Amino acid sequence: MTAMERKAVRVVVSGKVQGVWFRGWTVDQARARGLSGWVRNRADGTVEAVFAGDPAAVDAMVVACREGPCLARVDTIDVEPAADPGDSFEQRATL
Repeated sequence: MTAMERKAVRVVVSGKVQGVWFRGWTVDQARARGLSGWVRNRADGTVEAVFAGDPAAVDAMVVACREGPCLARVDTIDVEPAADPGDSFEQRATL
């Protein structure tokens, strides 16, 4: 897949999204979709992630984040274009 065929977005998810396995779930979901990027908790209580890869897979991941894992409660999700983060998907430390 060339860079022209890839899509990258940054998402910030708010609600009850920390302490409910949101980051671990995100890693599993993103890797299952073949996406690259990262996810981390933020000090303000939100979860931030960057997803990159096949545009349909990125869009599906954003839709999945609107629900999250079973213990989460997603209130809002902000999505904006992002720089492509590379080839792997990782969980990062809290910012």
